[in-house]
Amino acid sequence: MNQRTLTVVAVLLLLACALPFLVSNYRTFQFTLVLVYAIALLGLNILTGYNGQISLGHGAFYAIGAYTAAILMDRFGVPYWATLPVAGAVCLAVGFLFGLPALRLEGLYLALATFALGVSMPQLLKYHHFEKWTGGVQGIVITKPDPPFGLPLNPDQWLYYFTLAVMVLMFVLAWNLLRGRVGRAMVAIRDHHIAAEAMGINTAMVKSLTFGVSAFYTGVAGALGAIAIQFVAPDSFNIFLSIVFLVGIAIGGLASIPGAIYGALFIQFVPNIADEISKAAPWAVFGIFMIGFVYVMPLGVNGAIRMLLARLGRKAQNNRSTAGVTRPTINSPEEV
Repeated sequence: MNQRTLTVVAVLLLLACALPFLVSNYRTFQFTLVLVYAIALLGLNILTGYNGQISLGHGAFYAIGAYTAAILMDRFGVPYWATLPVAGAVCLAVGFLFGLPALRLEGLYLALATFALGVSMPQLLKYHHFEKWTGGVQGIVITKPDPPFGLPLNPDQWLYYFTLAVMVLMFVLAWNLLRGRVGRAMVAIRDHHIAAEAMGINTAMVKSLTFGVSAFYTGVAGALGAIAIQFVAPDSFNIFLSIVFLVGIAIGGLASIPGAIYGALFIQFVPNIADEISKAAPWAVFGIFMIGFVYVMPLGVNGAIRMLLARLGRKAQNNRSTAGVTRPTINSPEEV
């Protein structure tokens, strides 16, 4: 990162830290969900944006992460912070194993396979043999954690800061991963699969590993979402959740780390705005918003911002170049 980027990131983090003291507890809760969704969208973007694998079933990994955290907290009394790595590890294993047979599928067929996973997950969670652990259709209720060490914060504020810290850590890990050798291999497979194999990249292993890493991020987000909402139930993780995640990365910008935040803001607040505009058909209004965003910003919000900054940079450079040109002096007739 250059100095300007680091300065912008530092300013945004300071604003994010001040946010819970500027808004109500309900708004703090909403922004906590924005951070949760940003982690999930980043995981999906690693798979789809950087590796080119289309998934319509990431809501299933979100559900697995949420139920892992809820079961550990409710049945075994595990601290909430300790459930995150366990939920991520479980989803990493499930995603990697699911990615192995999915290697034979590409494009639409892979999307259909993941779609089947997303559709079947709520029914699996309701299965009577799992009801002892999942609570069946009634779900599981968990308690929101209190601030540690006597910090002068309410539970909503503390959970916001905890989620913010986890999100920053996950984003830094993703940034390092995508800048390294594995990240370049992901992009090479996305851009030209045959050329990547000719260069010696183990495409099968990279694609399976990418699926696992993507599921890991979504599982951690699911665990955080369960802790924030304090409740998990099968119907909360239907196929619509997976589609909303896909909408989020498209709106935010594919192959973009900051785009996950823009997409999370969209999927959290635009449905609320649509509901205020029309109580009768809120999802129709949501669809209009989505079409408008895609039409105005076909590269996503992050792509539009980058294009705007590049245009402003070129304009400023042209102005400096014009100002630096000295006009030739013309002698008056009397001096000739």
